[in-house]
Amino acid sequence: MRLEVLDTTLRDGAQSGGMSLRAQDKIRVMRALDSLGVDYIEAGMPAGSETDARFYEIIKHEKPLVNAVLCAFSSTCHPACKAEDDENLKACAFSPAPVVSVFGKASEWQVKRVLQTETSENLRMIEESVRFLKNAGKRVFFDAEHFFDGAAENMDYSLECLRAAARGGAEILTLCDTNGGSLIGRVSDIVRRVNSEFAGMLSIHAHNDSGIAAAISMAAVSAGVVQVQGTVGGMGERCGNADLCTLLPNLILKMGYDMKAKECLKNLTHLSRTISEICNFTPDRRAPYVGSSAFAHKGGTHIDAILKDDRSFEHINPKIVGNSRRLLISDQSGRSAVHSRLLLAAPDIKRDSPEMDKIMLAMKKKAAEGYRYENAEGSFELLALKAIGRRKTFYEVIDFHVLCEKAIDARNAMAHIKVRVGDSEEINAAEGDGPVNALDNALRKALSVFYPCLEKMRLTDFKVRVIDSGGTASTVRVQIETTDGERVWSTIGVSPNIISACFKALTDSIDYMLTFLDKPMA
Repeated sequence: MRLEVLDTTLRDGAQSGGMSLRAQDKIRVMRALDSLGVDYIEAGMPAGSETDARFYEIIKHEKPLVNAVLCAFSSTCHPACKAEDDENLKACAFSPAPVVSVFGKASEWQVKRVLQTETSENLRMIEESVRFLKNAGKRVFFDAEHFFDGAAENMDYSLECLRAAARGGAEILTLCDTNGGSLIGRVSDIVRRVNSEFAGMLSIHAHNDSGIAAAISMAAVSAGVVQVQGTVGGMGERCGNADLCTLLPNLILKMGYDMKAKECLKNLTHLSRTISEICNFTPDRRAPYVGSSAFAHKGGTHIDAILKDDRSFEHINPKIVGNSRRLLISDQSGRSAVHSRLLLAAPDIKRDSPEMDKIMLAMKKKAAEGYRYENAEGSFELLALKAIGRRKTFYEVIDFHVLCEKAIDARNAMAHIKVRVGDSEEINAAEGDGPVNALDNALRKALSVFYPCLEKMRLTDFKVRVIDSGGTASTVRVQIETTDGERVWSTIGVSPNIISACFKALTDSIDYMLTFLDKPMA
């Protein structure tokens, strides 16, 4: 069965708290979504804001999408107003988007309480709004807002709303669980009932307020919908929408549906991290399929089993969705587990070689100092290279100074740094939101002169933990997570001096990228 996908990251996802995208950011997200193979990209209201108006103006001069069709968005006309006089509908009619999603109330209670109009007037608004856009040459999808709540209260009226949209010319009728409170059984029963009248026309739009938006969407597919809607990473208002990064692999790999995105699943992890980066969100490391912990293994018996047969503790091959396996290493790890982590750093070393003894000894010494490598694979691989004499020196930090003053604004710290690469030296400085950010900015600014690839790096997580009971003089463990927009890696530093611990984690992060992830110029 062919199943379509409508991505609403740029519309419903943009309503996430803390998200603010420029028009050019929306263009970048749109191109990324197109590369995933979604069928429709819902991009917002052409008359909704200056940003959206600018986005639709830019689109007129952009290269056409490869896989997806652009979809504009609007409400129905207002009570006692004609569709042809509604500014939002007119903006959609003249937009470059071939498809328009129109939302309207599909709940009698919502019509009377929120719209404060007659139920018959709401039906007129729906039918005339859809017909106006249809007559303007647009394909029209109707979003039946609050449909499941409305159907539970008065199914007959909710169906009348769908009939009004169908009379107007809507080709897709989207059943919306707007409040996100419906359970799977209820959704399945209602979809089956509606599908008996509107087979081949139904879509599902689920919110995640009960934590089951993806499951509800899958249940709706089984009950007969032909289109699913969602966002990358589950972005959206309140608790968000159905997460397409979970939903698409489930539908394609587990339920066997034929979808355009099937050929693009290998881009899924990269795409999710790219869009998180553009939206300035930290990727969820525990996200199914695409999270950095989705295929991470720590338990000794788990690692032993995985090395024998990956099916023992992995439900799919992570490469299918563009992710990778991670074996988490600690000082308690066995020799086999440690050896398995050397495939990137030193693939030629055998489990029983003398080099392994050196690596195990180095790990134990570092463990005594407070180092823990289970979630710091970057520092572990560099430690292994150093233990066997293979760690390359890319630069030398000759000196650095960090100044932090009383906070007047966010950027209250400054760092000066001097580095040497080969026979060349570079002195640089940078401000930051605190001493660690300033040091990070200054270090990468100085080294980017020699290694431009470092300009792509960005810290995504930062943790500090006290590991003894020395009060303000305690030894601390600093762990940072870094991304270059495609990959994510973690490093660690330990010291009684928090700046020194941060510095160790930062330099390890840079060394890891230069060693494994890029070809430096120097």
